[in-house]
Parts: sequence; structure tokens; C-alpha cells
Amino acid sequence: MKCALCKTGQTHPGKTTVTLQRGDSVVVIRDVPAEICEDCGEYFLDELTARRVYADAEQSFARRVEVEIQRFAA
Repeated sequence: MKCALCKTGQTHPGKTTVTLQRGDSVVVIRDVPAEICEDCGEYFLDELTARRVYADAEQSFARRVEVEIQRFAA
């Protein structure tokens, strides 16, 4: 698919790292499946993956972690 951000690159399946921050908490989730633009590097998550990433991060935020690094598990 054509990149929605840069409008020039094509996206290809790959894995990325998603970093989310809320207040003083930072959650890093590695190896997240995504469509990644070959030109600008922007990533796009499908709806199911995005829900899973946000749910995992929400649990970490609820535990009031300062920094947490997770690996995405399918």
C-alpha cells in the first residue's frame, strides 16, 4: 500500500518497536508486526494489533511502571 504519511513510499510487512508514554511511565513493545514504509520508515498497525498493543500498555500504566520493555507475543 502507498504510505499515508509521505505519499511516495510503499509499505511492506515487517516488525517495529512501539514506544508509548503517559506521564512518567514509558512502555516499549518490540517486534510488533506492522506495515512499514520503505521511504520514510513510518509504521502502520492493523486494528487488532493496535488494540493489543494499547491494552498491554494500559496494563503497564495501571501498574505505574517507570520503564518497561516487552516483546510482542502473537
